[in-house]
Amino acid sequence: MSTQKPGRKGSGAPVIENRRARHDYTIEETIEAGIVLFGSEIKSVRAGRVNLTESFVRVERGEAWWHSAHISPWAQAGTSFNHEPVRPRKLLLHDNEIMYLRGKVDQKGFTLVPLKLYFVRGRAKLEIALAKGKKLYDKRDAIADRDAQRDAQREIAHAVRGRNGGRDGY
Repeated sequence: MSTQKPGRKGSGAPVIENRRARHDYTIEETIEAGIVLFGSEIKSVRAGRVNLTESFVRVERGEAWWHSAHISPWAQAGTSFNHEPVRPRKLLLHDNEIMYLRGKVDQKGFTLVPLKLYFVRGRAKLEIALAKGKKLYDKRDAIADRDAQRDAQREIAHAVRGRNGGRDGY
């Protein structure tokens, strides 16, 4: 599920994250890419009306394309000037980055997954990850590790509270 967080360093632009990707994939490497968008799409992205959950990136004919991302139509654009909500969108990457990604994706098990959509100096950027799919047991291990870490933090906080009588505001 995509979530919206406040923008970077005081900018009012949203950061839209694909939190599901970190659960379903092991992230090996990330790359920032520009996106070719229509005007109504940019307005919708600035409003945070984007769903990254089911989207993916594919390298086709020497170009990188972002597929299955849903950018809601901008209400003020009307019907004639609006965009299609789900369409392939071209990503702006250098040729050497595209060739590197193509070589990695051709290896068994690697895929390209979008992680974040954000703005840098007024330009929309998509953080894509070179990732490997997790097996069910990997997901269970990750959940167990997270629960163990949470329990350990809880025990540490409880020990600190017990030692000083709870005077530190814990």
